[in-house]
Amino acid sequence: MFKTTLLFFVTALAEIIGCYLPYLWLRRGGNILLLLPAAASLALFVWLLTLHPAASGRVYAAYGGVYVMTALLWLRYVDGAKLATTDWVGAIVALAGMLIIISGWKSY
Repeated sequence: MFKTTLLFFVTALAEIIGCYLPYLWLRRGGNILLLLPAAASLALFVWLLTLHPAASGRVYAAYGGVYVMTALLWLRYVDGAKLATTDWVGAIVALAGMLIIISGWKSY
């Protein structure tokens, strides 16, 4: 379960970076060359999702929980926004949902 969770966090970072770099280009006047590492990051994201042994729908559902937590950590540490208690509670609930989903993967 730890390995799967860690893989989900790496996957989420690849997705967020792949979306953040075009954001920097479009909204913050960044260089258009940011699209090259963005495309590579999104390709990495897709490949990482294929490394899970479960059916794709289960992988996407479980991944969502980790994505919520990772996005909030990005918001806090990259964007510098203060998180509310409800942000943390929501992230914990989402992670709990992910753990419930992956705990049943071996039964299929």
